[in-house]
Amino acid sequence: MTCAFYPGSFDPMTNGHLDILKQAMAVFDDIVVGIGVHPGKVPMFSFEERARLIADCAGGASGAGLRVVAFDQLAVDAAVAAEASVIVRGLRDGSDLDYEMQMSGMNGVMRPDVTTVFFPASPATRPITATLVRQIARMGGDVSAFVPANVAEAIRGKTA
Repeated sequence: MTCAFYPGSFDPMTNGHLDILKQAMAVFDDIVVGIGVHPGKVPMFSFEERARLIADCAGGASGAGLRVVAFDQLAVDAAVAAEASVIVRGLRDGSDLDYEMQMSGMNGVMRPDVTTVFFPASPATRPITATLVRQIARMGGDVSAFVPANVAEAIRGKTA
């Protein structure tokens, strides 16, 4: 069994995140979604809210087992703590590739037993970022085209 670790802030979970998660669930036996928790940042959603939204979003996906954990250390160390041998990363464009290749290389030096696997974002999800979704939502815009329905509803509850 191969366990993969998918790290991110997921604040909020976007259609792009879900796209990558579904691709990973089709390949790996178990997926651990690692929600990065940083004491200096004030997220839109608490860890518990994000964990619930992710579980609800992935509920319809078939394949792998899924669990959600919080982490506040290096993602590669969190992957090891989760007993994962793979880190999952999504790529939207060439700038993502450049950054992720650097991170993958450094992670490989620190933890040679953990491999990074890249999944390409689908064309429809490439422009989506959680940062832009938060900005649009805070300014009263409709984010329903960029996030799963349950997340859009939760965002409306936060911004209404």
